[in-house]
Amino acid sequence: MAGRQQAGSRRAAVLLIQRLAAEALAAVRDGRNLTEVLQAQRQRHADMDPRDRAAIIDITHTALRHRGELDFALRKLVSKPSNDARIQDLLMVGLCQLAYTRAAPYAVVDHAVKLAIQFNPGAKGFVNAVLRNFQRQQASLLAEARRDESARWNHPAWWQAAMRNAYPANWQNVLDANNTHPPMSLRVNTRKLTRDAYLAQLDAAGIRGAAEDSVGIRLEQAVPVDRLPGFFEGLCSVQDLGAQWAAPLLDVRDGMRVLDACCAPGGKTGHLLEMADIDLTALDVDASRLTRVQDNLDRLGLRANLRAADAAHPASWWDGPAFDRILADVPCSATGVARRHPDIKWLRRPEDFAQFATQQATMLDALWGCLKPGGTLLYATCSVFPQENQQQVAGFLQRQSDARLQPLPDALPPSGQLLPNDRHDGFYYALLAKTLP
Repeated sequence: MAGRQQAGSRRAAVLLIQRLAAEALAAVRDGRNLTEVLQAQRQRHADMDPRDRAAIIDITHTALRHRGELDFALRKLVSKPSNDARIQDLLMVGLCQLAYTRAAPYAVVDHAVKLAIQFNPGAKGFVNAVLRNFQRQQASLLAEARRDESARWNHPAWWQAAMRNAYPANWQNVLDANNTHPPMSLRVNTRKLTRDAYLAQLDAAGIRGAAEDSVGIRLEQAVPVDRLPGFFEGLCSVQDLGAQWAAPLLDVRDGMRVLDACCAPGGKTGHLLEMADIDLTALDVDASRLTRVQDNLDRLGLRANLRAADAAHPASWWDGPAFDRILADVPCSATGVARRHPDIKWLRRPEDFAQFATQQATMLDALWGCLKPGGTLLYATCSVFPQENQQQVAGFLQRQSDARLQPLPDALPPSGQLLPNDRHDGFYYALLAKTLP
């Protein structure tokens, strides 16, 4: 009896995984942010097993990374799509599970058919036929998809064209990187221990990692944070290696007055405070996001002056004394972190970039007035598009006669543009010095 109850409970859990994954994909098609959708689901199903929640994340992220191929396969399998959008999204979940996960094929089909009955009883045979046909034709369908220009890259056509234009020599590498699982990297809190000491703790815990840059570690395989030794005691933070360049580039020193203008979720904030004893003001326009920043600082045992304010309007938050250093990690398209947030590929539109560019220019000009002569501002984005990066900085240098672009360390590209690869995500950095009178 207990065994049957357990099996029934597991079947219900798997059905819920498929249902919630389909709902999440539907929300993205409607223009909603995947992270917010998954967070809302987590609140509604707070008692869900963490492994099942992880399965939903894996399915949705994988389906969106490979959406071009899966859409192609579905078009080949279905001459007339279902009028019920829920059925279409359920099929996408099923195709994703069959093609890219280790789920048992018979279970994927069986549970999808059961959900189809709940959604629309008349779709039972349709869902069963589509998924079973995909099983039989999977290899040939995906091979054909990878020969199709629009499906193979799993990005909208306008994004593909923009990458070809910006990076004619290696645009394929950028798009391919966006379709992979991102690496997991750590930043060791050297206020508490050395990087080598933490590597030894990882090794003792059976977690393999390699030293990177000054305080970074790249793990061979991603693990939950509760497996990381001393994570909740502040020994390390999860942070991409590309993002770990921001704090060292600012070169903060004890006693400096520093501004982190767009601080949430707080990774760079914590890194700045780990590097020196500074007077740090950290802003974010969204007060709710500051809760996460404070949680990160509490975990690390660090303190900053957190303010809910718009960095583009200093009159609402600035108390007058100029800053020695400013980190302007400005709002952007986030196209450099698309593999971590694959919904970005399908939610962004070409017309979005004019709005981002205006917002970035306004913020840069406003923050420049808060910087001391002789001080440094680091302009940073997690974008790969020149409109938000090199072109933005070029325009700023034309507007501000007392601004000078500083060279970056040899370890970074002279252009300041990091492209996503197997080590790090896509980021852009420009170091701007304010000349003395």
